[in-house]
Amino acid sequence: MPCAGRTFELWLLLGLTIFCVFECIGTGAESPGTPNSLTQYQTASTNILPVERKQKSITPPVEANTSLSVFVDTRVVLHCPNATSDAVIVTWAVTFRDQTSCSRDYRTDNNKTSEKTCTDERISWDFRPDQNFALQINPVAITHEGYYKCEVVTPDGNFGHGHHLRVLVPPKVALSLGENGTAVCWAVAGSPAAQISWTPTGDCHTVEERLGNDTVTVQSTCHWEDRQVSEVSCFVSHVTGNKSLSIEINPGYKSPLNWNILYIILSVLILFIIIIGCVLLFKICGCRKCKLGRKEATTVVEEDEMQPYASYTEKNNPLYDTVSKG
Repeated sequence: MPCAGRTFELWLLLGLTIFCVFECIGTGAESPGTPNSLTQYQTASTNILPVERKQKSITPPVEANTSLSVFVDTRVVLHCPNATSDAVIVTWAVTFRDQTSCSRDYRTDNNKTSEKTCTDERISWDFRPDQNFALQINPVAITHEGYYKCEVVTPDGNFGHGHHLRVLVPPKVALSLGENGTAVCWAVAGSPAAQISWTPTGDCHTVEERLGNDTVTVQSTCHWEDRQVSEVSCFVSHVTGNKSLSIEINPGYKSPLNWNILYIILSVLILFIIIIGCVLLFKICGCRKCKLGRKEATTVVEEDEMQPYASYTEKNNPLYDTVSKG
């Protein structure tokens, strides 16, 4: 029995030893490959990250556009908000409303500018292009209306900004009398077209005429056939400002309201004159009665004063009579 137990233990120990040997060999075979795989992954990650970073840096931003409205014969400056100090090329590309185009370029590496088909001297750099990429138009004309795009090329990508330029021209307004009691209102050579309205409203007809300089003349003719009006007003509405003109179309006509007011004023005036006349008449009559009463009273007093003297003179003087007789 002791020998059999020792034999079993030896076989068990031998099996465990063989298992441990194979386990160590398998672990050693896998462990050398792990650093290589990690190194390859790290190398691949190192190579990928700069590419991704570069791709993100050269992605251009979304182009911005703004709308700008300016008066004709003024000065306007268009800017490049996304311009950077490391710009390589700056380009202004212009598309006018008549679909013609021109461009101006500036290269920072050789500090040179070029104008491609842009011969209009009113369009120029605002200052020195090496210090300011802005574009100026001085003075602005109706033909300068259009789309202006500034594009800046840098090592990190391209940046752009566009301006929709709109030129405003105020119209000249006029109002005159037409035939058969009509009135005509004009808004001449405006941009955009003006709108005309009337007070009071009537039977009106409006037409527009486009001129050669891209402006519009609006003419409105209005007639008041069934209404008796003496004065009308023409109201011109435009983005540059509103104007109103008035004119008399029937100077001899007065509205019923004005006649009523005149009748009331005349009636009050006549009544006032009658009252004043009555007061003066009463005063005159009263004064005459007073004067007559005073004259009668004076006559009675004079008669009363004369009566004692008359009775005294009529008495006989006996003494005088005796002397006379003797």
